[in-house]
Amino acid sequence: MPSQSSPSAQRQPAPPRVVPGPPAPPGRGGGLDSDRPAAARRSVISLPVSVPSVSLLGSRDEFLRVIEEAFTATISVRGNEVTVHGDPGEVSMVERLFDELVTVVRSGQALSADAVGRSAAMVRDRGGEQPSAVLTRNVLSSRGRTIRAKTLNQKRYVDAIDAHTLTFGIGPAGTGKTYLAVAKAVQALQAKSVSRIVLTRPAVEAGERLGYLPGTLSEKIDPYLRPLYDALRDMIDPEAIARLMTSGVIEVAPLAYMRGRTLNDAFIILDEAQNTTPEQMKMFLTRLGFGSRIVVTGDVTQVDLPRDTRSGLRVVQEILGGVEDVDFVHLTQHDVVRHSLVGRIVAAYDRFDNAV
Repeated sequence: MPSQSSPSAQRQPAPPRVVPGPPAPPGRGGGLDSDRPAAARRSVISLPVSVPSVSLLGSRDEFLRVIEEAFTATISVRGNEVTVHGDPGEVSMVERLFDELVTVVRSGQALSADAVGRSAAMVRDRGGEQPSAVLTRNVLSSRGRTIRAKTLNQKRYVDAIDAHTLTFGIGPAGTGKTYLAVAKAVQALQAKSVSRIVLTRPAVEAGERLGYLPGTLSEKIDPYLRPLYDALRDMIDPEAIARLMTSGVIEVAPLAYMRGRTLNDAFIILDEAQNTTPEQMKMFLTRLGFGSRIVVTGDVTQVDLPRDTRSGLRVVQEILGGVEDVDFVHLTQHDVVRHSLVGRIVAAYDRFDNAV
């Protein structure tokens, strides 16, 4: 609970109520006390008593500190009232953020510091997208868990898959490209909008060739398909996966096995597509049959092809850009949903590559 809070007095349930008032001295918060513009604005946001303050501000004000770091306004809390003082534009964004966070909590979803930070970034972006619409959009509910988009670009990616027959998700590691695509595939199978799922990857790896690895062909290929199996196991019971694979409802195979086929009534995912040649990409895309949908994912900064070979994922953007029913969604380090350090690593590598 906030350090200056007292138990909330009983008030009628309502969204955060904004009460303008005259400027007041700054309270607890991370705002700028000096050089504040003369036209500073003060606003009092009354949090609804139906929403516990700790769910919005975090244990020991964890979420409040994230909000303070995201905006230059001074923020103080007393009971269930949040006072915001500072630049009118900053104050308005804080008001909107609290309104969005209340909507998320009322939907039954618990907030996290990461979700609050991403919501603040969306509000500051002024792109018109509501953080509550992003964070409460369910992609798949399965095995007691709900999979949702966590960033604006992830929501755009999911929306693009719904709206187009062919979608490319391009971005660095940890942005949810493969995971969300598999979730959409499982959702389509459960809804009976497709009769099977086909997951494929090029069997290309950094620094080694399959022929030099021990074991049978199946044993050599299996490690490169393992991330697809892992995603499936998060969404479908392992026993059901084995049954569905035996019956051919789910197929996981290397890209070379796609040649010469026509895939009808299927949700098809090509993962690690940066490791396809232009010829392999053309071969794969022309497997599309009636009633099918394709999602292609990859990271053009991690190409394992020989140096003199162009990535099919790079080339296809030049060829299919602007083609009807095809969409390219680009994710960035800001969409990384793994450990926060992963996003910083991706950004550091981007700076290094751009400087070379």
